[in-house]
Amino acid sequence: MPFRTIELSDPTLTPPGFHWITVQSPALRQRVDLTVYVPASADPKEPLPTVTLLHGVYGSHWVWAFKGGAPVILEKLITSGRLRPMALLLPSDGLWGDGSAYMNHSDRDYASWIVDEVPEAAGHADVRLLGGPRFIAGLSMGGFGALRLGALHPDKFSAFSGLSSATDLSQLEELCRKSGFHYDLASGQPKSVLEAMLANRDRLRPFRFDCGVDDFLIEPNRQLHRELTTAGIAHGYVENPGEHTWPYWQKHLGDSLRFFAQVLARSV
Repeated sequence: MPFRTIELSDPTLTPPGFHWITVQSPALRQRVDLTVYVPASADPKEPLPTVTLLHGVYGSHWVWAFKGGAPVILEKLITSGRLRPMALLLPSDGLWGDGSAYMNHSDRDYASWIVDEVPEAAGHADVRLLGGPRFIAGLSMGGFGALRLGALHPDKFSAFSGLSSATDLSQLEELCRKSGFHYDLASGQPKSVLEAMLANRDRLRPFRFDCGVDDFLIEPNRQLHRELTTAGIAHGYVENPGEHTWPYWQKHLGDSLRFFAQVLARSV
């Protein structure tokens, strides 16, 4: 889908590897932002694997880079030889209310922005970001988005992962209700991670999720793990020390990135 307008940052004025992009999104019918990070060690000619990282409520496209340190974590793993070069795509969720949940609303398709438009927008900054394997992960609301969209789009993502994930829309509605926002969603779409996974259970790509034992979302994550196990759906689940905080996500983002590397290695 063509973008009516595209604004790209000047690479001579940005930190090495970073691109900032603003496009007029057809899915959202408004301008929306995307941060991209491409490691210098990437092959200059070959398509790159990409990892789309989704932020949580109250956040935007910059938080994974400048609160979560995702590019720094990525570079450390590449330098240590534990990860092949990958690019990070860090989109805004569209900035609806306190968080769009990355779903199809009645008047805006926040899911299509992530699944279809983000890689195309990133490709305007660097053509190597088109055509390579795609992965998706996220934290909290972004974990909900990553697990749900990964399950619903097995043709788009080779694997997916959630950190401290919301597992049902009702958990996000409770957070957003405090600010007076109300979700008005298009009908007929799964509103829970489990429902999305059951809908595509025979086509699911590899996935995992983790949560801190002191996180307020630990019980929904445990419940999802139990329900997936009962349904016979293969998955990875890990509990770690920690809360619903950036130190937890900084520490454990690498688990998701290494998981994606393992999926890549098996596909070669």
